[in-house]
Amino acid sequence: MLIAVVDDDEAVRESLLDLLEVSGYSVEAFASATEFLDSARFADTRCLLLDISMPGMNGIELNNELKRRNITIPVVFMTGHAQDALISEAKREGVCLFKPFAGNELESAIKTAVGA
Repeated sequence: MLIAVVDDDEAVRESLLDLLEVSGYSVEAFASATEFLDSARFADTRCLLLDISMPGMNGIELNNELKRRNITIPVVFMTGHAQDALISEAKREGVCLFKPFAGNELESAIKTAVGA
């Protein structure tokens, strides 16, 4: 199962890559929503770990763009400092984790998102 991580923070991307690979997942990381959309990896992605607050297109906007393209990917939103309105919308659209979070919280959120 490919998990795509979209987060503008390099340290977060690298940490999540390491954590998820050790857990047996195939993972690819992207520094922005646009980078993810340009990669065409969304066709193979089975779960999207998506930072809510990013420059340019934020996580909510990326999720909405995928929907506009009729692409359905289970989402785990992540935030360390998003606005309340964005957090509320993220919770309506998927699972939402608050940074920092533990590995077991991430594993549980992925399972919840993909319905496992």
